[in-house]
Amino acid sequence: MKSPFKTASIRFGLVAAAALTLAACATATPYQPAGAGGVRGGYAEQRLENNRFRVTFAGNSVTSREQVEMGLLLRAAELTTENGFDWFSTVNRATDRDTRIVSSPEPFYDRFYSPYWGPSWRYSRGGYWSRWNDPFWGRQGFDTRQIDRFEATSEVIMGRGQKPANDPNAFDAREVIQNLGSRVTRPM
Repeated sequence: MKSPFKTASIRFGLVAAAALTLAACATATPYQPAGAGGVRGGYAEQRLENNRFRVTFAGNSVTSREQVEMGLLLRAAELTTENGFDWFSTVNRATDRDTRIVSSPEPFYDRFYSPYWGPSWRYSRGGYWSRWNDPFWGRQGFDTRQIDRFEATSEVIMGRGQKPANDPNAFDAREVIQNLGSRVTRPM
């Protein structure tokens, strides 16, 4: 029969290795083409007409809604200047949210060697954790959390000259690049 201390130390080592691996992967989606470098997410575009594109930016579970929407606007501005235009206007802009609830076992729970630990749960919503649902002495067993992913999509119409003053969805492309270019996460 294995020693409970040896089993606990092996589990601790495995959990520490998994935590380090996950920490290395827990970075926001970089501002780059979708799928580049094996990263899920990023920007993509499709030309619809000479001066009209559909632009999307998808983030991973640690990319905020604000970062996703900045990525969309920055890509629209870059496309505008690359195609010889001065301003762009967004049409039908939307940001979708994909939510999953994930439960994972508590790594140190062992029903054979830990008589004072047992199943319980908690959840994360909006960045805050609930208390452990535990009727007996702080037992732990399952960790439940909410994972959100955002994807922004817009059709973009481009124009030359001064941007339309009466269009609240019109942006000066060079100003957007200047203001947002340094605020997005670039690939490493």
